[in-house]
Amino acid sequence: MSGHKKQFIAGAVCPACETMDTVRMWNVDGVPHRECVSCSFADTLNAEGLSVPLELGTRVNKAEAAPAAPSPAAPKVHTAQFFPNPKLKKSDA
Repeated sequence: MSGHKKQFIAGAVCPACETMDTVRMWNVDGVPHRECVSCSFADTLNAEGLSVPLELGTRVNKAEAAPAAPSPAAPKVHTAQFFPNPKLKKSDA
């Protein structure tokens, strides 16, 4: 992108932060791109001029250093003790 001339669009309002005059546009192989210098919103425009947002960073598609695995929490275990109920005594029938 360093070779592409980016131009600010006068009066353009950022669709994300709604700040005016912070949107700049440029073309890459005839495909228009825009970004906001205020909030870092960026997208691409399709043939109809509609926004095609860039893929948002998620924990699945973002490469980051894996933190040390936390040690598993001690399970909460309760011992159940059953006592015979004399009222439910089985009859020998």
